[in-house]
Amino acid sequence: MIRPAAIASLLSLPLLLGAAVPADLISPERLSADVKVLASNDFGGRAPGTPGETKTIDWLIAQFKAAGLQPGGRAGSWTQDVPLIRTQLGTGTVSANGAALVQGRDVYLSTVRPVARAQMAAAPMVFVGYGVSAPERGWDDFKGVDLKGKVAVFLVNDPDFDAAAGEPVAGKFGNRRMTYYGRWTYKFEEAARRGAIAALIVHDTPGAGYGWNTVTAPAGENYDVAKPPAPRVMLQGWLEGAAATRMFAAAGLDLAQQRIAARRADFRPVPLAGAGFAADLPVTFTRATSRNVLAKLPGTTRADEVVMYGAHWDAYGEGAPDAQGRRIRPGANDDALGTAGVLAIARVAAKAPRTPRTQVFALWTGEERGLLGSETYAADPVYPAAKTVANLTLDILQTAGPARDVMLVGDGQNALEDMLATAATAQGRTVTPEALPERGLFYRADHFSVARRGVPTLLLMAISGAPDLVTGGRTAGQAWLDGYMRCYHQTCDAWSADWDLRGAAADVDLLRSIGATLANSTMWPEWRDTSEFKAIRAKTASARR
Repeated sequence: MIRPAAIASLLSLPLLLGAAVPADLISPERLSADVKVLASNDFGGRAPGTPGETKTIDWLIAQFKAAGLQPGGRAGSWTQDVPLIRTQLGTGTVSANGAALVQGRDVYLSTVRPVARAQMAAAPMVFVGYGVSAPERGWDDFKGVDLKGKVAVFLVNDPDFDAAAGEPVAGKFGNRRMTYYGRWTYKFEEAARRGAIAALIVHDTPGAGYGWNTVTAPAGENYDVAKPPAPRVMLQGWLEGAAATRMFAAAGLDLAQQRIAARRADFRPVPLAGAGFAADLPVTFTRATSRNVLAKLPGTTRADEVVMYGAHWDAYGEGAPDAQGRRIRPGANDDALGTAGVLAIARVAAKAPRTPRTQVFALWTGEERGLLGSETYAADPVYPAAKTVANLTLDILQTAGPARDVMLVGDGQNALEDMLATAATAQGRTVTPEALPERGLFYRADHFSVARRGVPTLLLMAISGAPDLVTGGRTAGQAWLDGYMRCYHQTCDAWSADWDLRGAAADVDLLRSIGATLANSTMWPEWRDTSEFKAIRAKTASARR
């Protein structure tokens, strides 16, 4: 545990050490200018494996070079290869129990298998509730059901998400706070582990944390690492809520009643009687090598100990035209703004005296496709997890001006939260725990790839709740959040000259301050006793003595 008094004194270390840094450390204007470039049509939406990636990588490396950083990859490289498979479903037929399903309206499907066609005929469907196998919580939705060759149908989120007070399941998975069991990635992986041929999740906006338009945004496109570490289902995707209700009714089941039944520990999988699930969809696939970008400022006396800052450079590329005919999904806020924030921190750090510990600046590929770039790094780290002090991640910042608070994602995980509180106080601000824990944001950003290897992490992600804006308070903050969510993963997530990035700059400076403190210290932030990552970190404790 890090003592608050120690944090407070250490946060001033860069100044005590005579760091030559400008008065306005993080410039809102420079953040805006960088986003304007990255989100421009010339970059084509920054999809991995496209010409837009090449332009993005070249531009990012040029920025690091200009700032005076060194290559952070192996053998003096600026990048780390991430071999990928890109798949695209074409137009075909899909049906459930004989009733046709329209791709994009009733169902959303994709595949990560490199096959010519995704085909299945009359595959039996089985409703597996929330699809959770959690022995440590005394919960098993599967009860030994054989899923080989079948289609597993799941509910989104955790078994206690909709539970009322007094229900036995209430609080078993954190109530409204999503655990990893609630994430779609876990459900698809669990279906594959159990031999299912396909996996479908029933969509509802509260449980998923986003609307149907976000589900369909990839337009049948998907990515995976070239050599996945575990099996994959042939088809994965979502059922639109009303379509799912009709599908259950055709099998003689009431979906609303099944939702209630799935909240009990004695729930057993239910076959969806009928003609089964059928699909015949053409698949095109290509192989490409995408790249993470890594830059560093080597440490002076403890160079093997690493403080890492991260964001993802990728967005969704081109898709179907919107009402205005726009096809490019530029990802201006998600996450060109976070990328600009990492560049800003790097520029400030490069002007300061070298720190005892090494500072690494990581810009990941493939986040939008399932954290593929950061996961590739975490599975084959350039800098060992045991000696990585912390990972500080930026992924979506608010663009509506100064705020009285900063949103904390994953409240109660580790001691970096104490450092955030101290840094926020120095700015005259407070920390507000995420207001929308059901979105499971702690499991949805690139920091999670290293967190699951034991590295303490801190994530700033503005869609975790409405900020308390200096002008307009939380009401204005909610208006900003609602407006942004309508553009999340859409063509309208675009740069705007009307953005007020003073609040975003302040958030970036929080991570800069925390990172500088750690890089100038010998502290090792710890996970809380209640964190699922504490035991993982403890296994490498001897490396940090």
